[in-house]
Amino acid sequence: MTQVSGGGAAGQELPPAAVDEDVFLAERRTWTPLKIAIWATIALLGGLGWVMLALVRGETVNAIWFVFAAVSTYLIAYRFYSTYIERKLLKPDDRRATPAEYAENGQDFVPTDRRVLYGHHFAAIAGAGPLVGPVLAAQMGYLPGTIWIIVGVIVAGAVQDYLVLFFSMRRGGRSLGQMAREELGRVGGTAALVATLSIMIILIAVLTLVVVNALGESPWGVFSVALTIPIALFMGVYLRFLRPGKVSEVSWIGFVLLIAAIIAGGWVAETEWGQALFTLDRVTIAWGIIIYGFVAAVLPVWLLLAPRDYLSTFMKIGTIVLLAVAIIVVRPELAAPAFSEFAGRDDGPVVAGSLFPFLFVTIACGALSGFHALISSGTTPKLVEKERQTRFIGYGGMLMESFVAIMALVAALSIDRGLYFAMNVPASLTEGTVEGAAAFVNSLGLMNVNVTPDQLASTAALVGEESIVSRTGGAPTLAVGLANIMQQFIGGPAMMSFWYHFAIMFEALFILTAVDAGTRVARFMLQDAIGTVVPKFKDTSWRVGAWICTALMVGGWGAILVMGVTDPLGGINTLFPLFGIANQLLAAIALAVCLALVARRGQVRYLWIIAVPLAFAAVVTITASMFKIFSPKPAIGYWAQHFAFREAIAAGETSFGNAATPEAMAAVVRNTFIQGSLSILFVSLAIIVIVAAVLSAWRSIAIGGRPELEDPEIASRIYAPSGLIASPSEKELEKRWTEAVGDRVRAGH
Repeated sequence: MTQVSGGGAAGQELPPAAVDEDVFLAERRTWTPLKIAIWATIALLGGLGWVMLALVRGETVNAIWFVFAAVSTYLIAYRFYSTYIERKLLKPDDRRATPAEYAENGQDFVPTDRRVLYGHHFAAIAGAGPLVGPVLAAQMGYLPGTIWIIVGVIVAGAVQDYLVLFFSMRRGGRSLGQMAREELGRVGGTAALVATLSIMIILIAVLTLVVVNALGESPWGVFSVALTIPIALFMGVYLRFLRPGKVSEVSWIGFVLLIAAIIAGGWVAETEWGQALFTLDRVTIAWGIIIYGFVAAVLPVWLLLAPRDYLSTFMKIGTIVLLAVAIIVVRPELAAPAFSEFAGRDDGPVVAGSLFPFLFVTIACGALSGFHALISSGTTPKLVEKERQTRFIGYGGMLMESFVAIMALVAALSIDRGLYFAMNVPASLTEGTVEGAAAFVNSLGLMNVNVTPDQLASTAALVGEESIVSRTGGAPTLAVGLANIMQQFIGGPAMMSFWYHFAIMFEALFILTAVDAGTRVARFMLQDAIGTVVPKFKDTSWRVGAWICTALMVGGWGAILVMGVTDPLGGINTLFPLFGIANQLLAAIALAVCLALVARRGQVRYLWIIAVPLAFAAVVTITASMFKIFSPKPAIGYWAQHFAFREAIAAGETSFGNAATPEAMAAVVRNTFIQGSLSILFVSLAIIVIVAAVLSAWRSIAIGGRPELEDPEIASRIYAPSGLIASPSEKELEKRWTEAVGDRVRAGH
């Protein structure tokens, strides 16, 4: 028994802080006939789904097989592979207090209910990547993206998220840069810190750019998304002061208010005053998000960040599950080929570059994302109640994001291929008109593709938009695809406009939650970096330091955002390749740090769990970086494009390539210089970190492991179940705790 004062009556004898290890493992290993039948059915459905997608060839493929293949594979991976990693590699101990418990300060370190934290973590990691990347990669066909999203997440993405979260939690919630500096020495650690800070600026900028493109000239979306902020503030106060611990209660309240915000947005958008007030241009929206990012990052985490993320998770997971159900019921046939005409070429109009390596950096967050490592070593490890919860939150959260990516891919594939290209190529190629878009798409010479201006205009009218031509960024394409599937499930064509704007709201919420959490994490990292020179900055509760560092980071990504919004060639088309490469380079850095940490433990036998995804990520991202730096083709290489436009300007040209004006040409020269320079910086830093990590791991292996750098073990004085659904033994122990101290322990107080 654990003695505690303050959890109940002073000196009260409390139940254990964790279920006995033998009992816990015995429950997990028990196989009943029913359990065997369930898992056999899951395996059969998954196998059938993969056979239909990969081997059966026809003019169309039914979308239902994507759902069966993905869900079955995720369930098997979570039940068996993540359990293997937990048992063999990490060995969590719920008797140990987490930083949220022993360092609780009511600001950044707060024990948070696992369900709320799962919502916060999932909302924070699930930004633009799983929505935009698969949509852009749909240009290459459905099979390459499907394989990478599902297989990649199991062996790479979810593994990275789980390991980084666990190791950060064991080290007091330290950031990835801090852990790298401790483990890799001055050179490797400094390179990792500079890389994470600079890459983070690019990642957040591109995330916000997708929101801006989705909300631009959309009063419905602007109003509804803005309304989620006061709703989240109310939820934070409600759960903190009015009804502590009443998670289910506040969940229902938040859900009702969220639906009301969506419906109200439709009403407001139909009024003259609503259109006048909430129809904002992209630059205005960009500045609004910049201000929001600063405020959200400096407020206490329980007030806005955690409840807003939890709130948005209802919409995120709910929408994806609803879409999956609709696919199963409607069973739409997808006309897209398994491998498209652009799978073997490098001149795709949406994303330039060959399938290898550019598919793997275009589909970033759905399979592997370095941004997640920053969240997993940022806000989340400071909030987790018990060590075993890291599997549910880290590995399980990433699987859900992968499913979002699969649904985004299906939605993009479900619309007419001609419409897909008309929406996703920049205005410089379509002239921004239905006539120009139809002419360009038909000039591509794609099999069975013949789009007309009337088709593009009627589709825009159906979804309640002025135009859908060159709505780049992936979000509008996903919204059209989702609306097309959902209207067949509920409401018919008359509901297309509602479902389209519902999807826009869904996507904007998705991304904004990554922006506010990402900015907060960036602030932590910058405070840590400055703290090596001015120690006061290391104190994350010091408000002045927090405000200064937040302003610096917001200023960094805000400047890139404004550059992207005003890019004449379409900011997302030029910035997303850099986003994908930077994101995957950061993933390679995170995996390299994990490799060194596991080697320090002396667990050589299980290093392959990290070495395999690290090797793949390193090869892919370094190769992609070399293409972007050295390719002589202007459509692929930043420097090739930079010098081509410089020479055109020097020759007195007033238009060149896709730039129609001298101002546009100058913008291309400026932007490609920035992007090319950043590409060189990022890949150089990543190589330094990977080499330093391999050398560190080698030194550890040579001497059979080195002393751990984890925080000293402190006995836990609270209890919480390990997963979403408590096991029988966990329910019994939870009941004993409730009888002893009430709901306060489960609320983290």
